[in-house]
Amino acid sequence: MRRFLTLHDPGQARAYYRDGLWKDDTFYGLMAKWADVRPDAPALRDGRTTLSWAELKSRVDGVAAEFREQGLVAGDRVSLWMSNRSEAIAVFLACSREGFACNPSLHRTYTCGEVVDLLDFLKTSILVTEPGWGADRDKTDLSAQLAALPFLRKAYTPETLPGPGRIPETHPFDNPDAVAYLAFTSGTTGTPKCVMHSTNTLLANARDLVTDWGCDNDTRLLSLSPLSHHIAWVAAGEWLVSGCQLITDDPPEGVGRLDWILETGATYVMGVPTHAMDILAEQQARKLDRIGDVKVFYMAGAPIPPVVAEAFLAQGIKPQNVYGMTENSSHQYTQPDDDPQTIITTCGRGGRAYRVKIFDAEDSDTEVPAGETGQIGGKGAALMLGYYGNQAATEGSFNRDGWFLSGDLGSLDSHGNLRIEGRLKDLIIRGGHNIYPAQIEALAVRHDAVERAAAFPIADERLGEKVCLAVIGDIDPEALLDHLFAEGLSKFDMPEYFIRMDSFPLTASGKILKRVLAEQARQGAIDPAPIRFAAKTATPGKEAV
Repeated sequence: MRRFLTLHDPGQARAYYRDGLWKDDTFYGLMAKWADVRPDAPALRDGRTTLSWAELKSRVDGVAAEFREQGLVAGDRVSLWMSNRSEAIAVFLACSREGFACNPSLHRTYTCGEVVDLLDFLKTSILVTEPGWGADRDKTDLSAQLAALPFLRKAYTPETLPGPGRIPETHPFDNPDAVAYLAFTSGTTGTPKCVMHSTNTLLANARDLVTDWGCDNDTRLLSLSPLSHHIAWVAAGEWLVSGCQLITDDPPEGVGRLDWILETGATYVMGVPTHAMDILAEQQARKLDRIGDVKVFYMAGAPIPPVVAEAFLAQGIKPQNVYGMTENSSHQYTQPDDDPQTIITTCGRGGRAYRVKIFDAEDSDTEVPAGETGQIGGKGAALMLGYYGNQAATEGSFNRDGWFLSGDLGSLDSHGNLRIEGRLKDLIIRGGHNIYPAQIEALAVRHDAVERAAAFPIADERLGEKVCLAVIGDIDPEALLDHLFAEGLSKFDMPEYFIRMDSFPLTASGKILKRVLAEQARQGAIDPAPIRFAAKTATPGKEAV
């Protein structure tokens, strides 16, 4: 078995087991249980098929047997770079059966070069992808790049994955505390940060959500977040704990998200506020009284606009306001009996698997009283096992008392509800998609005409934030966008506003005050112009939401 260096502590683990926060379940074991007690019940649906629990188990076993024949052993890594097809879930469960660590977080917005770098970092043994997936597959020979990776045993597509009927000769892997899930959270330049989770650290949060929100066998859970995003795997955890039906965001060709919700009879929908706003707008345009059978709409990644929450409540749909990270899942969430004001203004109290405290923004070892703003810290059974291959990043993410530091600012009210106030991180979140300004700036200044560059957020009613690129230099925006694309920036990370400036506001040490630029744009003191990237080689596609 390949070994990982992790934060797993046997003493703390015993406490989590004693309190019922951790259990002996594995992802595969839960799936097999439902296949035994509810074999014919619908388990997993995408735009191509609906699988019963028994059918799903048979497919998972077939994939597991195939991967074993490639010589993999427990601890080897399997990566997914593909759409929201049921095959991705089957591969994840096959990895659980054999003790492989699954890496599903290769986003569609990545370029081939970025993906190859991440595969190299993980020393991935198997990649599952599909033709045309990614930001530049139309102009890049991925196969040639993969052939240069000596550790990669094989690359599969959904069509070349084995079908049902085969059973591995091995006994199912039964250690729920081993690393089972690897997810990248930072940009793809420099040394990436890759979160390590076990079955137990992921399911601790899922068990809380299932208990508090009453998810059961009759729930039809639809994730609008893609399977490369952590929200979708929170959904998968709830699915396996509750035995409900999981539906992926993979509607048939020509079917929109609202119609997919209606067609599947989804009762619990998970996504970001942008999804909710788009669906409500279409509902209004079509004059529908209600959004199908939906009872709960989970929203994470950005504040919920009051008008969105009110529109859901008016038709008997309970909004679920959620905060979390890949490192600790959806640990903070509102409860079904919370009043509208709590739902709109806070992320609630969360569940038993994670505790939150607020620390001074300048001194992360000092806790601040309720009502004061500071950096959000946390501890608990839902916390990651550290960053893969990155001891420095792991150590640097905790204060002296072992509280994980989120990099986000918040406050706790007198009832323990968390209010998000902002972030310390230099990060722009566009419709749930993380964009890293430092990467854009580093590429921009490679152009001879650009002296300095600053990427900062512009508020957007639908997407939350968009990127504005401010530069000092004599360059027009179209030429700059073409330069960024030629330098390897994903088309999904392109700036959507541009402004040329004579000087930037600076700190005493000479750093650009990007928060001042964002405030100047908000107040109208500067006037960025909308721009749109349209490279001749780019292919149209859905927005990265």
